Amino acid sequence: MNDRLYIFDTTLRDGEQSPGASMTKDEKLRIARQLEKLGVDVIEAGFAAASTGDADAIRAIAEAIQDSTVCSLARAFDRDIRAAGEAIKPAKSGRIHTFIATSPIHMEKKLRMQPDQVVEAAIKAVKLALEYTDNVEFSAEDAVRSEMDFLCRIFEEVIKAGARTINVPDTVGYSIPALWGERMKQLIERVPNSDKVIWSTHCHNDLGMAVANSLAAVMNGARQVECTINGLGERAGNASLEEIVMAVRTRRDVFSCDTRIDATQIVPASKLVSTITGYPVQPNKAIVGANAFAHESGIHQDGVLKHRETYEIMRAEDVGWTANRLTLGKLSGRNAFKTKLGELGIVLDSEEALNAAFKRFKDLADKKREIFDEDLQALVSDEGYIAEHERFKLMSLKVCSETGEVPHARLVIADDGTEKSAHSDGSGPVDATFRALESVVGSGANLLLYSVNNITSGTDAQGEVTVRLAKDGRIVNGQGADTDIVVASAKAYLHALNKLHSKLERAHPQV
Repeated sequence: MNDRLYIFDTTLRDGEQSPGASMTKDEKLRIARQLEKLGVDVIEAGFAAASTGDADAIRAIAEAIQDSTVCSLARAFDRDIRAAGEAIKPAKSGRIHTFIATSPIHMEKKLRMQPDQVVEAAIKAVKLALEYTDNVEFSAEDAVRSEMDFLCRIFEEVIKAGARTINVPDTVGYSIPALWGERMKQLIERVPNSDKVIWSTHCHNDLGMAVANSLAAVMNGARQVECTINGLGERAGNASLEEIVMAVRTRRDVFSCDTRIDATQIVPASKLVSTITGYPVQPNKAIVGANAFAHESGIHQDGVLKHRETYEIMRAEDVGWTANRLTLGKLSGRNAFKTKLGELGIVLDSEEALNAAFKRFKDLADKKREIFDEDLQALVSDEGYIAEHERFKLMSLKVCSETGEVPHARLVIADDGTEKSAHSDGSGPVDATFRALESVVGSGANLLLYSVNNITSGTDAQGEVTVRLAKDGRIVNGQGADTDIVVASAKAYLHALNKLHSKLERAHPQV
């Protein structure tokens, strides 16, 4: 068995199907560069046929990435395949990932196709994809509920057609580890020429077993795992990249394979994805949660102090838990600032953008004694849309909150350059601020989520606020960061409103 386990990251495609997690091209590029730094083998950059915006983002990533394969998803339709092929053309190493549903319920109710027609469409899709790249992956959507004989048949045919990777997805998160491992084993044993391809697995977390199912597949011959940073994804999410990688690496006594992942980049990748998508990481999340290496129990603390391995099976620094302090301050120059941004994978496309970011850095340095890498990530993300895409901008905010008194907010915003003022009472300072904003904006959007997280430790830490708004079936996230949490809240709300009003913000991948 091959001792190499390939990591296929679909954060930029399946991950952004989380409500409100749709990303701009620049945001996708930042994450793609970090995934390359992480050592991901395949970056599924998007679904080219979904929109012009998605195709443009894939093309930009294909041009920028050198050390990872850049992949586009495509249904088994000519239009999808051709869109994917054009999008990955600039890639040093490109892949087309085509799929079609194979379960009886999907074939009958969704595709309205007979099994023979499905096989024919799969073969045709693979052959068309080969006109653009020799690196073609085929997935049998809803393989978990597909009949084994039919799976064997369609996999045999697409291998003959030229597919190099065969992906077996648990699309609806229905399986359990013992059954999923056995399904992978049987497929490898029964499909002719199974040794000519890499077998892959793609598991969803609806029953909380995406990682366990993926690892069961690996133990039974799978040599590619499709996963996402932080387990991001639609519904309950996907298999978590960091958990897959560290499980295989930590339990070398069980797994006869390893990845090429640079594990010290796991936490930076986690924080970047969390910042950009607005999906915070729960404190008790394995590997990347704030409490993953914390010990509260006195017995545990005593044991760790005497010998780390009594209660820790991994070292925090091995997965990137380090306090990376930025040794820059108010007197630091632009070149040092630009160099540090480069180390973090942040590339600003113009001198104007660099100057704006540098000014924000100086402003932050006036408020905060120590600047961390996370502060810089938030600083760049907090820029939101560039000026010509930003309809609403916060100019000033004054909030009064006193014990026994009704909180009150007074603010001024710019609406397409025209200043407008508003004021309102509220049940708290944030509520008053949001009411004041709505009184002047009148968006009619529904607030689905309001979340606050500290970016770093300390009482002078920036607060990062995520606001999720919904209107007319569209869901967007807005983020804002500031040492004043009420200001951060106003920024986040306006960021979300700008997304709702922006014609350039692309549609959700599934629309």
